[in-house]
Amino acid sequence: MMKVSVNGYGTIGKRVASAILAQPDMSLIGVSKTSTNYEAYHAQRLGIPLYVPKESIKEFEDAGIKVMGTIEEMFRDSDVIVDATPNGVGAQYKQVYSSLGKKSIFQGGEKANVADVSFSALCNYDEAVDKKYVRVVSCNTTGLLRTLCTINRVEKITKVRATIVRRAADPKEVKKGPINSLTPDPASIPSHHAKDVNTVLKDLDIVTMAIVAPTTLMHVHMLNITLANQVTREEVLSTLSSTPRILLVSGKSKITSTAEIIEVARDIGRSRNDLYETVVFEDSVSVKGNELFLMYAVHQESIVVPENIDAIRAVTGFRDGLKSVEMTNTSMGIRKGYLV
Repeated sequence: MMKVSVNGYGTIGKRVASAILAQPDMSLIGVSKTSTNYEAYHAQRLGIPLYVPKESIKEFEDAGIKVMGTIEEMFRDSDVIVDATPNGVGAQYKQVYSSLGKKSIFQGGEKANVADVSFSALCNYDEAVDKKYVRVVSCNTTGLLRTLCTINRVEKITKVRATIVRRAADPKEVKKGPINSLTPDPASIPSHHAKDVNTVLKDLDIVTMAIVAPTTLMHVHMLNITLANQVTREEVLSTLSSTPRILLVSGKSKITSTAEIIEVARDIGRSRNDLYETVVFEDSVSVKGNELFLMYAVHQESIVVPENIDAIRAVTGFRDGLKSVEMTNTSMGIRKGYLV
């Protein structure tokens, strides 16, 4: 059993902790919290061991929250540490992880040089095997890489031009915006997403543009992909529908929006309404010569969670990437085919 801890119990950390608990080959040592907010109380109700800074133990105990020990004690008891702290904080913690000799998984909010390899399970699992530090790329980059590496199995990609409509904030983030605006992110082109894709697909010709929209539900990507040779729409749809972690939305379902996609997640009983899969609008898939066009939605709160689980296996020496993906998908109920 791999002993894993999660440093940070926020949007990503709590989801990764739940996913670890579902794995047959992993045990959750605990999670860290620095404030006595509702997430700390919820972790306690779930029976998840909580570790806090030494100077905060009394604050937590006075709030009625049982503390198992200090954050450093949690690190010492772990084989792998998943860092789910706010952007930039993980790089600071790396010195601690290194001093303790612990393998660590970082999130996409950190710069690529924090890790030995940037990671997307369907693209470069093998590169992460036995590495000490792995960075799971961001939600948008995970959506791009998962899609592009799948299309590459149909026909070699020579060029990608992508536009990202990015959610403004997660549902719980009450102090973020914009509220009534569409904002280029950034106004210069390319956006950082292209550079992040190139940390995995290093030679790919890709340009991305992004805009922030006043929504909290999902991102939407619009891709124009140039292929080395002509393909058929049917070939593309067949590959997409048979690939794990990708779901198609049929026009017959009358689902035309991210709001309805999230409603389906509720209806099928997904915890926290999570959609770990990239959700492709089937009707958007179009071919013109050697150009492919498609649109898909990315649930920003959950799409990177299965990648974290696979990254844990990779750094501990589990070499069969396909088997890891299968194990993760089975344990988390991750599907392929059609959303409904």
